[in-house]
Amino acid sequence: MFTNNSLLSKLTCLAAIGLLSLGFSLSAQAQETLTIQQAIERMLQNNLNIKRAVLNVSSAAVDLQQSKAALYPSLNANADNNLSFGRGLNSTTFQVVNQKFYQGSGTLSASVDVFGGLSKINQIRQNKILLDAGNSNLDKVKNDLILQVVTSYFQVVFNVELLKASKEQLLVAQQTQEREEALMDAGNKTVADVSQAKAQAATAELNVTNAQNQLTISYLTLSQLMEMRTETNEYSVVAPTVQDIAMAQKVFNVNDVFNSSMSVFPDVKLAALNRQAAEKGIAVARGALTPRLSFGGNLGSSYSYLLAAESQNQHFFDQIGARFNQGIGLSLQIPIFNGLQARSNVKRAKINYEDFKLQENLTKNNLYKVIAQAIADLRAADSRYSSTLNTFNAQKDAFNVIEQRYNVGLVNSLDYNTSRTNRNKAETDFIQAKYDLLFRSKVIDYYLGRQINF
Repeated sequence: MFTNNSLLSKLTCLAAIGLLSLGFSLSAQAQETLTIQQAIERMLQNNLNIKRAVLNVSSAAVDLQQSKAALYPSLNANADNNLSFGRGLNSTTFQVVNQKFYQGSGTLSASVDVFGGLSKINQIRQNKILLDAGNSNLDKVKNDLILQVVTSYFQVVFNVELLKASKEQLLVAQQTQEREEALMDAGNKTVADVSQAKAQAATAELNVTNAQNQLTISYLTLSQLMEMRTETNEYSVVAPTVQDIAMAQKVFNVNDVFNSSMSVFPDVKLAALNRQAAEKGIAVARGALTPRLSFGGNLGSSYSYLLAAESQNQHFFDQIGARFNQGIGLSLQIPIFNGLQARSNVKRAKINYEDFKLQENLTKNNLYKVIAQAIADLRAADSRYSSTLNTFNAQKDAFNVIEQRYNVGLVNSLDYNTSRTNRNKAETDFIQAKYDLLFRSKVIDYYLGRQINF
């Protein structure tokens, strides 16, 4: 009777696990399956921080266009109209009289800077660099968010498998509790044995609840990065394969990865462009210390009308022709003393340049540090994966032996539950180590500028 109950318990457990797996399969078919590359693409399309960075690039393009247009001559038209009452000067007879008098004038003027210390040319060069820096900053924003998506995606995949393992462990614990209760009814187990089985089942149920909560939070984090307002059950993720794990077990050299990332990592390019733009800023500021020469010309005429003596007024076109005037001129402005404003601007520009030089060096140093740390983390994750795999296999084999001996009454409930707890912990540690290894491998791909997928 004891053996039959054990066999029945096992068959019931296997059936429940099969139904659970079938439920997972049917649920997955009803959901959208989202690969890690698709998650990255959705983030790139929808993320608001990326859209803000795109607007900053557009603004830099406008600044460049405006600085180029500043080289062209300026052209302005002006028109004045006045109506006066009472005593005033007649512009025709130049007598002071009591009158109602209308006068209008118009001018057309143009000017162009001939020389201004090359400030405008250097401003164009600086704005070109700043536009490139804006594009590099856009790449940096995308790159930073890609790493966040990869991190969140792996967290979802890990929590999905952890939840599945927790539910399977709960089914086994529940079956054990039912078996212990049946054996107690038959007089083969004590209340203590049943209480211990109930405690194990309660712990397994708590583990399922915690795993479900963690999965919900990780789905929410991933959805927020993609700017998706969806429920957690509206899409599922793709888990890595055994081949992906094998490919993750690679050996990298810190200097090789660093040298490769220097040419593709947007943070380094952005820092270099900011330093170059700051260097051009010095040349722009120095332009204010040099004389400024500009050339200009103007055309103009006027018309007046005495309201009280219409017969004395000349015809409109006669007055315009008679009063038509032209003029050209050169203007030279030499800065002598302006409160040291120009020299202070040059000093500030030099300080700004030195600051960006330091920022560029810091960026390179930080990149080397994080790459060295990432490679060290990958090596540690590889070792931990091998260790947890061996531990899990050993604990699984040990539990199988304990379970067989327990079924025939050669092992007590305490030893059986201890063995099962050790087996469950080893499985959880193995799952965590497996995805940590995969994640650390993808981090290296990230610094190498490779496409992240599996």
